[in-house]
Amino acid sequence: MMKRLIKFALFVMVIYGLYTGYSIWTYGDETPLSNKADAAIILGAAQWNGKPSPVFEGRLKQGIELYEEGVVEYLVLTGGKSEDAVSSEAEVGREYAIEKGIPKEDILYEDLSVVTEENLSNAKEVTKKNSIHSYLLVSDQFHLKRAVAMAENLGMNVKGVPTQYSAYKSLETKVPFFLKEWGYWLGHPITKLMIL
Repeated sequence: MMKRLIKFALFVMVIYGLYTGYSIWTYGDETPLSNKADAAIILGAAQWNGKPSPVFEGRLKQGIELYEEGVVEYLVLTGGKSEDAVSSEAEVGREYAIEKGIPKEDILYEDLSVVTEENLSNAKEVTKKNSIHSYLLVSDQFHLKRAVAMAENLGMNVKGVPTQYSAYKSLETKVPFFLKEWGYWLGHPITKLMIL
């Protein structure tokens, strides 16, 4: 009897793991880019000497496209800075968006966060005074499932939009990123139980 229970539990865990992996890999595939919202939150990524890294630039391009097509009214840029950096990710992203023709008054930003959860909670605070209530969350596809779940836990009305300009193009770059996000997702319930 005990062996059967153990086998069943292992079977359920394997199925859950495979389903989770599939859902992370395909997350956002069905999201129409015409879904309107008040603002697009662009999750920060590294900046290199005052310029967006390829990963960050891919996210910025998608957010700018959503704005230009009238899908959102505001861009919300997120991301703090490392100890030796002159500018924050958000500031670099803001300058990039302005260079691309986005009006300053339609760009909001927070430059204190260092992890995704802080990106989201700080972005929520920044948007309060602008009567922004709905969001499109822009990031790389494998990052989106976890980021959207975090935003929903913060009470945000949000939909994920994977950037079509991702720097993760080859399997060589995609697989490590996917495995990292898969590990985060699978480890989340365990971490929650340990806290409880």
